[in-house]
Amino acid sequence: MSIDFGKALSVRETPIPGLVVLDLPVHGDARGWFKENWQREKMTAAGVDLPDFGPVQNNISFNDAVGTTRGIHAEPWDKYVSVATGRIFGAWVDLREGDSFGAVFTTELDPSTAIFVPRGVGNSYQTLEPDTAYTYLVNDHWSPDATYTFLNLADETAAIDWPIPLDDVEISAKDKNHPRLADVVPMPPKKILVTGANGQLGRALREEFGDHPWIEYATRADLDLTSPDLDAARRWRDYGTIVNAAAYTKVDVAETPEGRTEAWAANVTAVAALARIATANGITLVHVSSDYVFDGSKEGAYATTDPVSPVGVYGQTKAAGDAIVSAVPRHYILRTSWVIGEGNNFVRTMASLAERGVDPRVVNDQRGRLTFTTDLAATVRALLETGAPSGVYNVTGAGDPTTWYDIARDVFELTGHDPSRVTGVSTEEYFAAATAPVAPRPSNSVLELADHGPVVTAPARERLRSYLSA
Repeated sequence: MSIDFGKALSVRETPIPGLVVLDLPVHGDARGWFKENWQREKMTAAGVDLPDFGPVQNNISFNDAVGTTRGIHAEPWDKYVSVATGRIFGAWVDLREGDSFGAVFTTELDPSTAIFVPRGVGNSYQTLEPDTAYTYLVNDHWSPDATYTFLNLADETAAIDWPIPLDDVEISAKDKNHPRLADVVPMPPKKILVTGANGQLGRALREEFGDHPWIEYATRADLDLTSPDLDAARRWRDYGTIVNAAAYTKVDVAETPEGRTEAWAANVTAVAALARIATANGITLVHVSSDYVFDGSKEGAYATTDPVSPVGVYGQTKAAGDAIVSAVPRHYILRTSWVIGEGNNFVRTMASLAERGVDPRVVNDQRGRLTFTTDLAATVRALLETGAPSGVYNVTGAGDPTTWYDIARDVFELTGHDPSRVTGVSTEEYFAAATAPVAPRPSNSVLELADHGPVVTAPARERLRSYLSA
């Protein structure tokens, strides 16, 4: 057996997206050789940049004879394949949904090379030397409930040029009978779960992502995030993303004993459960935060790096949820303010009052920007599709900050009514006659909109105009 000693650790791309070949440093002398077959820190570093795929199992297939051939199997997990002894001819076929479906790559592997095989890419090999030990790491345990996809080794479309003709090698009967490419059902992408699917953001996410077999929209009736059985409620390894659009948002009721309990359950306990599941299963967790994590005392706009300082129960629960999500290896925290979407909201209320001839008193000492759920949903998609770095992203409408009073006047004007019918009052005046608990509001809810990633935004007043004309 000839091994290429002394190579530097490097990665070579292939025609199949995500399928990469690694050159491994192998050190040898008269006693034999040594290599670091999988070294997480080095292999996930810049310059090599393999996914930190979190292997949970190591398997070895020992093959006595030259020509032993294993079928083309695409599995619902990632694999890191290498050879301990001997040499193989490997063939990989992309069996995932998408433009690269059917793409083929072949190469030889010896102990100085390895290959990372993404979920859904068909993997097969043929031994070129006796006593070949083929080994692979996987990031999920085998399950009879998992979805597998197979391709016939002799498929004419893939046209794999096997070094040893298939008629002359040992192949299992099952591998001989797998379907041709034209009959293969492509492996769908990992699932996306959207919680809070009936809320304002949940509806916008449904509009943004559409209905597909791999996207699940769940309400509390479908999935109780506070259930002690949540870990067993799904086969979580089949999910790639959880978008948590569920939240307790009754800021005033949260100041009552019952509301406080419900707010902590929905915004902290449920988030902690999702974070635990996401961490254990390599899932990306998308979490929606709030301007209420700040006390509003800052002079300028709040940056993503500003320390939180919530003053009410709702804000405290949101800040706690943010802290929990920030510990998930793959996460996005979308901090937003003054959210408007389909359903009951401030803009709809003002439009209704204008139409009914009611002249409202509206708070004029709280400053911020409206955020439309269409922009929030589009930002979620952009972050996921671009693979943006984990972290906090401010997402609001653009333009000069305004007050609720300014927005109410805009609503009246844009719906053809006299904006002078709106009267501005302070927060203290507005709630002076309240008999139920009132949550403290941040007087400054302005979030800094620096260029820090694929955040989708537009001037808030333009969005307001479009929203009212829809």
